[in-house]
Amino acid sequence: MAVPPTPSKNELRRTMRQARAAYVAGLGANRARLEAALADVLAAHLGPGNVAAYRALGGEIDVGLDRVLAFPRVTDGALVFHRCGIADCAPGFAGIAEPPATAPVVAPDIILVPLVAVDARGNRLGQGAGQYDRTLAALRARRKVLAVGVAWDVQLVDALPVDPWDAPLDALATPSGWRDFAGR
Repeated sequence: MAVPPTPSKNELRRTMRQARAAYVAGLGANRARLEAALADVLAAHLGPGNVAAYRALGGEIDVGLDRVLAFPRVTDGALVFHRCGIADCAPGFAGIAEPPATAPVVAPDIILVPLVAVDARGNRLGQGAGQYDRTLAALRARRKVLAVGVAWDVQLVDALPVDPWDAPLDALATPSGWRDFAGR
C-alpha cells in the first residue's frame, strides 16, 4: 500500500490557518469569553518574572494579561523585547505591531509565544520566518527562559514535523487549560 506523503510545514500552515479562521469566525460573542478564560489560565500558572507577549493579529488569540511588560520588535531576523504598553506599539515588520525602537530593552523571563499549531510534545509550528526559534535559542543559551505557547484549543494537533532548529515550548496555555511539556 502506498503511504501518503507527509504534508510540508507550508501545507500544514495553510491548513491550520484555515482551520483557525473557520473556528474564530464561528465564535461570535464567545470569543471574548474564551480569551478571558485564557487570561485566567495564564494568571493561574505563570510564576514571577518579566512577561513578554505579542499583539494578536486576525485569528490569533489575545492573551489579555495585565502582567505583559514587553513586546517584540524584529531586529536582524530575531526578536528584541522592549518595555512598552500595547497602546504604544505601531505597525512595523510585516505590519505587526511593535514597540518603538527607543523603548527600553527588557530581558523577559517568560515569553508568550504565538503559533499556527502545536503538538502534544510542545513542538510549535510558527509563521515560518524563524524569529521565535532564533530568539529562544539565543536567550536559552544565556539563561532560563520559559516559552509558553498561546493558542485556541483547535490549534493543538497530534504531531508536527520538527527541524533541528525548532525551539520547543515549555508549556501551552489555551482557554481550556495548561499543558506542561517539561517531561517531554
